[in-house]
Amino acid sequence: MTEAKKSLKRTLIGKVVSDKRAKTVTVLIERRVKHELYGKIVGKSSKYHAHDEKSEYKVGDIIEIAESKPISKTKNWVATRLVQKAIEV
Repeated sequence: MTEAKKSLKRTLIGKVVSDKRAKTVTVLIERRVKHELYGKIVGKSSKYHAHDEKSEYKVGDIIEIAESKPISKTKNWVATRLVQKAIEV
């Protein structure tokens, strides 16, 4: 069997909004969903704490996070890769 197995872990792509904690980044995931009753497209967002071992991701970076076993009370995601570097002003 040379086929690559598809990962069962969920992955999300979002923007780093905080990197103040040690080895942790806060990632904002935004999605657009249809309102159940009225049918209007509404923007929803969620924040996740993701483990960043080397503290390599900074505020404004767009990164991919993957689900993992719980690392701490609030942290059960791991930063996997950089999608886009933050634009410096």
